[in-house]
Amino acid sequence: MNTALAVDPGTLDREKVGFFRYALVGEKVLLTNDAGEHLFLAPGDFRRFIAGQIGPDDALYEPLRRRYFFKHDFDAHALADKIRRKKAFLSHGPHLHAIVTSLRCNMSCKYCHASRTGMEAVDTDMPLDVARKAVDFAFRVHTPVLGFEFQGGEPTVNWPAIEFIVDYALEKNRYEKKELIFSVVTNLTFMTDEKVKFLLDRGVMICTSLDGPQDLHDQNRGMTGKGSSYAAVDEWMAKINAEYVRRGRDPDLFHVDALMTTTRASLSRGKDIVDEYMRRGLRSVHLRPLNPFGFAVNTWKLIGYSMPEFLEFYRRTLDYIIEQNRRGTFIQERMASVFLTKMLTPDEPNYSDCRSPCGSGSAQLAYSYDGNIYTDDEGRMAAHMGNDFFRIGHVDTSSVDEVLRHPTVKALAVASIQDALPACHSCAFKPSCGIQPLHNYMFDGDIFGQRPLSRKCQEFYGVQQHLYELLSRDADGSLERIFRRWTIQRSRPGTIPYVPPGEANA
Repeated sequence: MNTALAVDPGTLDREKVGFFRYALVGEKVLLTNDAGEHLFLAPGDFRRFIAGQIGPDDALYEPLRRRYFFKHDFDAHALADKIRRKKAFLSHGPHLHAIVTSLRCNMSCKYCHASRTGMEAVDTDMPLDVARKAVDFAFRVHTPVLGFEFQGGEPTVNWPAIEFIVDYALEKNRYEKKELIFSVVTNLTFMTDEKVKFLLDRGVMICTSLDGPQDLHDQNRGMTGKGSSYAAVDEWMAKINAEYVRRGRDPDLFHVDALMTTTRASLSRGKDIVDEYMRRGLRSVHLRPLNPFGFAVNTWKLIGYSMPEFLEFYRRTLDYIIEQNRRGTFIQERMASVFLTKMLTPDEPNYSDCRSPCGSGSAQLAYSYDGNIYTDDEGRMAAHMGNDFFRIGHVDTSSVDEVLRHPTVKALAVASIQDALPACHSCAFKPSCGIQPLHNYMFDGDIFGQRPLSRKCQEFYGVQQHLYELLSRDADGSLERIFRRWTIQRSRPGTIPYVPPGEANA
């Protein structure tokens, strides 16, 4: 917050002015509130607003009234409905269930978060009896939508477990009548025509990793032996996408999704990365920073960077993405679309890492190959690094109630309720932001973190600040029209509003 704009309590008309948070964004003052509404004011108009000098005859009165910034003259029931809609995710239990079918992997990514094992470690494959118990456990959770996401290692090296889980869940759902979603996050190096047929026949979404052009991708994601991991991505993305078209599927909805991870080598390659995604017809790119898990901890000095360096990369690359949209090519940045959905629409995208309270243990659970249950996939990764704090149960011995009421789940919820956290409770970006305590813990050893010093806070604040600054300068509304298009998430037939696999806990 700019101290030059600090509100003098003596000038605030408490009888007229409703609740608001504020910040100086560019040359304008941003007002926000808990209904998710925002408005930009010139500094002079902001001072008139807080002094109660804006009346019904003023052109600014109606925009302020309509967004609930006055204490009177508004529909309290409509305001309550808006807030209730934003928090609707609290009505159900975990809908995302990440299942680690194996820790084995044939690649040696420099930033591997999963603490993978070598291909000889078959003891890290999930046995089928554990897979069955994981599915049974997930079905006992109170939620109308149930998503199974296969993680690794490389999950497809234990293909029998994937086959079993999908078919067992489909059979079980004949009686349970939930809405099922399946996805697999794979490097595609073990893909075959038979596996593709199985996945597409059963509606399993496929997501792979694509860090950019071949030289950058292979530099980040090397094979343990000879060969190019990019070659597998190139071959199987094309084959699978062609098969979707052959089956008459809309390619905008049915295609192989991709995730990228930003390393130091990526920082100067933003345009190249976006061009690679556009060349493949992908409509979304998620500019993901490195996370402090797995191998990335040991290789940080080689591949890591400061958050200011990442944000500079993000701003440059986002501006390039916007430029492509202005030229007629639709492509969105995934993190921006999450924030923009919160900023510009009445909806909450329920992105687990960016909500309050967070989704660890309440929106998602993760099942390791050995049956241990974790708050999320990151919690499982932390356990493989030697920290078992986020293990909350086991499929053999734990009930759903014991898992969801576990002290760790409660602690993570408390640590991510923004209204109770210093700096968060008064931040103008609070309505569109969220907290991931596990990230704070891995960086700072404290689930509460030290805002605004925590890395994740700096990331979220920096991204939102850039988005709001862009909107504050959008005189003709053309950018907002582009951004609103980014908030439209079309649903694949039979699914909830579409979220690319791997995104919910990326």
